[in-house]
Amino acid sequence: MPQEPDFIHDLNKQQQRAVRHGEGPLLIVAGAGSGKTRVLTYRIAYLIQQQKATPNEILALTFTNKAATEMKERIGELIGDQARRLWMGTFHSVFSKILRYEAEKIGFNSDYSIYDTDDSKNAIKQILRENSYDPKEIKPRILQRRISDAKNELIHPGQYNEKFVHSTLDEITATIYDIYVQRLKHNNAMDFDDLLIKPIELFNKYDEVLAKYQDRFKYILIDEYQDTNHAQYTVTNMLAEKYKNLCVVGDDAQSIYSFRGADIRNILDFKNDYEDAVKIPLEQNYRSTKAILKAADSIIKKNDSQLDKTLWTDNDTGDMITVLDNYDERDEANRVADYIQKLKRRKGYDFGDFAILYRTNYQSRVFEETFRRKGITYQLVGGLSFYQRKEIKDVLAYLTLLINPHDDTNLRRIINEPSRGIGNKSMQGLMLRARETGQSLWEILKNVEEADIYTPAENSVKDFVAMINELKRDLANGKKLIDVTKKLLEKSGYMKSLVEENSPKSMTRRENILELENAISYFEKDNANATLSAFLQEISLITDTDKYDEDKPAVTMMTVHAAKGLEFPAVFVVGLEEELFPVGSRDNEEVNIEEERRLFYVAITRAQQDLFFSHCRSRYKYGEEQRKKRSRFLDEVSSDVVRTETGASIKQNDNAFSSSKNSNQNNNSGNHVEYDRQKPQYNKNNKSSGGTKIHYDNPDGDPFQVGAQVEHNVFGPGKIISRSGQGEKTKVVVFFKDRGRKTLMLRAAKLEVVG
Repeated sequence: MPQEPDFIHDLNKQQQRAVRHGEGPLLIVAGAGSGKTRVLTYRIAYLIQQQKATPNEILALTFTNKAATEMKERIGELIGDQARRLWMGTFHSVFSKILRYEAEKIGFNSDYSIYDTDDSKNAIKQILRENSYDPKEIKPRILQRRISDAKNELIHPGQYNEKFVHSTLDEITATIYDIYVQRLKHNNAMDFDDLLIKPIELFNKYDEVLAKYQDRFKYILIDEYQDTNHAQYTVTNMLAEKYKNLCVVGDDAQSIYSFRGADIRNILDFKNDYEDAVKIPLEQNYRSTKAILKAADSIIKKNDSQLDKTLWTDNDTGDMITVLDNYDERDEANRVADYIQKLKRRKGYDFGDFAILYRTNYQSRVFEETFRRKGITYQLVGGLSFYQRKEIKDVLAYLTLLINPHDDTNLRRIINEPSRGIGNKSMQGLMLRARETGQSLWEILKNVEEADIYTPAENSVKDFVAMINELKRDLANGKKLIDVTKKLLEKSGYMKSLVEENSPKSMTRRENILELENAISYFEKDNANATLSAFLQEISLITDTDKYDEDKPAVTMMTVHAAKGLEFPAVFVVGLEEELFPVGSRDNEEVNIEEERRLFYVAITRAQQDLFFSHCRSRYKYGEEQRKKRSRFLDEVSSDVVRTETGASIKQNDNAFSSSKNSNQNNNSGNHVEYDRQKPQYNKNNKSSGGTKIHYDNPDGDPFQVGAQVEHNVFGPGKIISRSGQGEKTKVVVFFKDRGRKTLMLRAAKLEVVG
């Protein structure tokens, strides 16, 4: 047995236990910031260094390409070039690779297309039309979601029709599901779900194939095991059945993807599935301050379904968490922007050190507008992906046809893009003939003279077929991918049409296509034997998180779901209101409040040094202003570590704060003032309809502090958001509900505090 490597001493005792674990199943319960990636990479390196397995006998599965790349690089630093031989990647990429080798056994060829969600929805939309359903009434995205859920639960079309039809929509789903599965096979295409369920079909059908991969993978390691769905659980258990060297790493407290089919029971019941499994908790957090960890722990302990663990850290206590109480979303965005600029000055942060986390993507709009106005650079994660843009999807559809011309969905997309005189009437005739003869649309196009269509359209079809065949020959003869792509763009007229349009939008599209050419060039440079099939597979599996650029000097805006696995020095969790975060209402039994609480826990544990919670009293929805209640989660977090902007403690009772001049809540001396946090009501003349007004010359002291609610005889109601200067030179910045932000000299402003 080789001597233990020096790198083992970089780990704490629990991490060393996990890395050194020998044969048999292993459950590593890795709390947030506890170094799970390090443990996973070191364990793989240790297995190889100790000669327990060769690199190609280890299968490591992740949920993002970014995670897989980072892990492989780290392993390479520990053991050298051997890391390149590892089977490591996302579930979809690894099983797509296996299917490329074995596809013919289940009726596909190795150059099958991979449909993303939009491709699937387009295929379903076409099937709906063919079966006399209106896609405006029966939404393709709803059927796509239902079909995806069924696939991930391993429910086949026949089973769905027999056991799950209880309504008209169920009947339509069953019909479309059956046709959709047949259509994918006809098109030599698989969707994302197929990349997980087709291996199960393959292994069930061919024992010798299953045995081959069971023998190959002596050790299987799975990252983020709490995010696995039923299909992922099934296929990995099949592969691990022989050696049972299955190591899973995860945190039940971060299980937040049930809407994608993730099943928290997979990690909670791991010890039931493998009775002899060793469980090792990783509880030392290296990321966050003690205050942030206490907040996270106080939240997650409210959940019933969880594995026992308590995070701890040797880090400093850190600053208290600040709660921002805002009028509305505009006020919220302005306040967050001001805090970012203040923290940059005070702590030396860069814009890239900040993250804005929200529950839903639409919340980004007001922050984007505010940041642009204030000159704050930002990056938006989870918006429209580069590879989802129309022009990029068009070019990729052309490229797909060069290796899989039987893909009717992509063929229909670009046969008349740009316009080449093949209109809807001609296309309907061609597709009808394809359905009647059972042939692919490509086969019909190759023999278009046998179809009864308009002569100019027939000639255009012949030209189109000749172009595709010429480009296919170029590929077969070894021409470089970038050269084939440039020739395609020229001969198809696609680039020319954008140049001739000569609009700002068309120029942007042209620039995007040039960037796609760059991506193809880089791919060829980085891969000695680059193929078009490999390139299309790689980009088809890119996720939102893969697009995050941690080196970009910009504030990151993303949903909490997209932020899992990331960390930032300063984090703002915004929109903490009932019906937004958590979603739904207090009385809605459909809301999985434990998962929403786990989502809040994930948001908290992204922060390293500074953490802010933010909520609004009102928010616009459907064009109307609606009153909001602050999130119940703000009443659940430990009051020991949360303060208002003035440093006052928070009373967790009936959505009211308690303010005290002394922020130490154990000190009962001094005046204790409770104040109503409900938004003041004003009449049409902008005069207060209730409350006590305090004038600037109030003898009891200066009430015009940050956070005070004020009224101005012209600007109406507002809130002091910053203050500077002293004496007669004192200035305040007030955010007025109807007039926006104003800077006023306090002595001349004629402000009144509404108490």
